[in-house]
Amino acid sequence: MEIKSVTLYTESIKEMRKFYVDCFGFPLIKESENSFRIVVGSSELEFTSEHVNGKPYYHFAFNIPSNKFDEAKSWVRERVSLNVEDSEDEADFSHFPAHALYFNDPAGNIVEFISRYSISEEMVEPFSAAKGVLNISEIGLTVDNVIDAGEKLIDIGIQERDNQPLNSTSLNFMGDNSKGIFILLTQPERRWIFSDKLSAIYPLEIITTNNDRIAISSNNLLEVN
Repeated sequence: MEIKSVTLYTESIKEMRKFYVDCFGFPLIKESENSFRIVVGSSELEFTSEHVNGKPYYHFAFNIPSNKFDEAKSWVRERVSLNVEDSEDEADFSHFPAHALYFNDPAGNIVEFISRYSISEEMVEPFSAAKGVLNISEIGLTVDNVIDAGEKLIDIGIQERDNQPLNSTSLNFMGDNSKGIFILLTQPERRWIFSDKLSAIYPLEIITTNNDRIAISSNNLLEVN
């Protein structure tokens, strides 16, 4: 499984377009008064303000080349402040292995750039969002019933990363470990690392490269088809 596209909701559509297109330079492929869609490597990311309620926020991650983490960190830091945890502005996931950095966008989303050293893809030219971001690596999926949601994902072939039993109290990495692409399945009120925000249920839509659709509807129901 890979993530083909993700659609997220925001009340700050103009500020988000300026941030992702004008500041970060992600290629814009479609826009209207209430939405815009950008290229994120082999994936696409859309933000929409259609029928938005409240102030939605999400956690999502982008894979970047394994040899470009330090350069990407400097590049991002020129454009936005990095999030800090325990006095550190990057995470060293020795068990993956991977390095990651985090920042907030204007809507309060927790955005992650991650270099996974198990993925051999490297880059020679200077880092940029347009050419250095490989794909959408992770998208948080917050639901009330983790076990039921996890079983629905397993039914369409999206397995838990380490083939461990689904856990309603921890983060479940559902996806392809060899490609470093996951749906992060969790219940509400779990703190996202490098953030003071807690996981919460908001509408979204995920389309995989297998053409499976995974969505949270406007009434907070999970749809898998």
